[in-house]
Amino acid sequence: MNFKDDVEAVDALRAANERLMNEIRRVIFGQDPIIQQVIITLLSDGHCLLVGVPGLAKTLLVNTIAQVLGLKYNRIQFTPDLMPSDITGSEILNEARQFKFIKGPIFANIILADEINRTPPKTQAALLEAMQEKAVTVAGERYKLDKPFFVLATQNPIEQEGTYPLPEAQLDRFMFNIWLDYPSLEDEITIVNNTTTDNIVQLEQVISNEEIIYFQHLIRRVPINKNVVEYAVKLAAKTRPGTPYAHELANKYLNWGAGPRASQYLVLGAKTHAVLHGKYSPDIEDVKAIAAPILRHRIVRNYKAEAESYSVEKIINELLE
Repeated sequence: MNFKDDVEAVDALRAANERLMNEIRRVIFGQDPIIQQVIITLLSDGHCLLVGVPGLAKTLLVNTIAQVLGLKYNRIQFTPDLMPSDITGSEILNEARQFKFIKGPIFANIILADEINRTPPKTQAALLEAMQEKAVTVAGERYKLDKPFFVLATQNPIEQEGTYPLPEAQLDRFMFNIWLDYPSLEDEITIVNNTTTDNIVQLEQVISNEEIIYFQHLIRRVPINKNVVEYAVKLAAKTRPGTPYAHELANKYLNWGAGPRASQYLVLGAKTHAVLHGKYSPDIEDVKAIAAPILRHRIVRNYKAEAESYSVEKIINELLE
């Protein structure tokens, strides 16, 4: 990338984000906050979990983003009989009587892990190394994954019979937990009008593979004031019951709070949010803007909170106040 300095690069990223949003809006209607959160996750070099009932265009959203970014995209349908080798790949004996590694669908830039909670923990764990280390190990051999590498998993909040809830260690690997809701009446009318005709939208690539990697490094170079970092770390610390910085709500309603990875993601997410909203350095408002999707899957309510119907969202909102 030929930018004279990081300020020019930040301006270029903001312009690229506008083009990206406009292109995605040609296919996805009324989901701007969701699209923006997915883009923030990608630019922060994280992964995200999409939670929503069937029919809210979760798969279409991922497919559309992959197209406009020009990235290799694979969809893995998680089912109870899926094996780890179905994700990572396996070794086969070729005609020369030698073992040859056949890459699995994990070897792509964007992975849609569809209904990730419908497969057993052994298979879910096959994603852990890939998400954290950006590599997989098969038969003692380590294989690096292509960059950028972005996992977007989906979960259906209904029909929980026969599912395998993700363990805390795996949930913590996801930067954002994004909740999708039903579209507004006006947006749904637009969706129906645009999806019940014979018109096919041809999407254009907006950002190249190399530009995404460059912008991911740029985000990490964005300067941030000490007080903003302290606010992010203290916000995460407030959620930890029984610790010196615990908020009274955490001691009363939580069994477990967010770990240090939440603090890291709060800072990275705030940097990205600031850059995409016309700032060259994040402030406390940027941390607050991305706090809910980062914290909601990292805090565990206790029985008292459930008995009093004290939701995770309500707890987070009061912590931010």
